[in-house]
Amino acid sequence: MRWRGERRSANVEDRRGMRIPRGMALGGGGGCGLLLLLVFGLLLGVDPLQLLPLLTTTDQVPSSPYAGGGSFEPGQADPEDERTLFVSTVLASTEDTWSELFSRAGADYDEPTLVLFSDVVDSACGMAESAVGPFYCPTDHKVYIDLAFYDELRSRFGAPGDFAQAYVIAHEIGHHVQNLLGVSREVQALERRLSEAEANLLAVRVELQADCYSGVWAHHAERMRQVLEAGDVEEALGAASAIGDDRIQRESRGYVVPDSFTHGSSAQRQRWFLTGLESGSLEACDTFSRAEL
Repeated sequence: MRWRGERRSANVEDRRGMRIPRGMALGGGGGCGLLLLLVFGLLLGVDPLQLLPLLTTTDQVPSSPYAGGGSFEPGQADPEDERTLFVSTVLASTEDTWSELFSRAGADYDEPTLVLFSDVVDSACGMAESAVGPFYCPTDHKVYIDLAFYDELRSRFGAPGDFAQAYVIAHEIGHHVQNLLGVSREVQALERRLSEAEANLLAVRVELQADCYSGVWAHHAERMRQVLEAGDVEEALGAASAIGDDRIQRESRGYVVPDSFTHGSSAQRQRWFLTGLESGSLEACDTFSRAEL
């Protein structure tokens, strides 16, 4: 991916130099049980965000700054850190893309903040461990990511490459777009009236639309900045496949339960990313009116 020398976003909040006392963060003696619950939900394909309300909130306590070189205040992104440079550049690219698309529709794009953290973080959606993976909180309009996830993406899931990492960010920004368009609100109202299996299918449609929106970003980023290099699309497809519900379930417990999917199968995630990439159209990403995903 061609990203060096491009504009960087100022909407990056670095909390890697902050810590939360473990007993406070996870509710004292019940912390281990809650952590196991999060990991268990992740492995079984249950959306980890559904478990966040179970966690208690607390204030973060300043610690030593992240060892990325240079001097900076806690909460400020370290400009000398290579990974910070990358994520802030990708975030800026999503800002450019979605600002243009919203402007075409006569609307303003409300830029989200991307929060970097280590191990555990306090969000408006509750406390979250790194085990939940990258996530978007609609309450505070922030994307949260522990960059150690990228190491896991490469080593555990076999999905290396900078464009695979960019896809992860673009997917979470896709959830922000859904929030701005009112999709998240409509889904929350609807899922209260659904059975568990129906709610899971609705969650899959939400996630696949975010995958499609990440493809829309890639389409327009290529049009505006020619960011794609040979093999980049394959990297994104590899990441989409690696974190499909069927693959995760098969590796974690040896069999697959489609009714428990909350993010979509590997094939579905790849297909909807390609739909967005090839069309560049939000209208093509309507996963809710399609009988077959």
